Amino acid sequence: MSRIGRKPVEVPSGVSVQIDNRSVAVEGAMGKLQWGFPVGIEVGFDESSRLIEVKRQGDEKQARAFHGLTRSLIQNMVTGVVKGFEKRLEIVGVGYQAQLKGDSLEVSVGFAKPVLVAIPSGLNVETPDPTHVVVRGADKQAVGQFAAVVRKIRPPEPYKGKGIRYQGEQIRRKAGKAFASGA
Repeated sequence: MSRIGRKPVEVPSGVSVQIDNRSVAVEGAMGKLQWGFPVGIEVGFDESSRLIEVKRQGDEKQARAFHGLTRSLIQNMVTGVVKGFEKRLEIVGVGYQAQLKGDSLEVSVGFAKPVLVAIPSGLNVETPDPTHVVVRGADKQAVGQFAAVVRKIRPPEPYKGKGIRYQGEQIRRKAGKAFASGA
């Protein structure tokens, strides 16, 4: 049996949980999230102990695969509505910068025109300075997806390290042609 799937999800006070026939809705201070869990998985919420239990109906491969996944996604929903999630991006390069323009993010990273990226609803995007972008939200998947979309505009290149990277990301650098010739 899945070790992760067996652990119950603790629900802190101030968070409401509703389980309908095939979906879980979690609401807290940071917002409301809803997710439909797969067939073959049972989710139950005990009001007195404030625990969400995830069980699988059978022992098929598909049910075993979804058991731990379902528990992890529900845990991320509870964490998201209580604390939220955050991704930080750094922009490295001369003249490379980002700024907010209404409900979109304008990124200037060496192209002829700045790139505009629409900010999805439910996310909070900040630019504390022109070379840093902070993405916050309750939905872990949406935060990570938006950060990946922004990073994909100009991924860091291996020779000078210029581009958009996650904060703390290590870029494997390559020696250039000048160093490799060894003259």
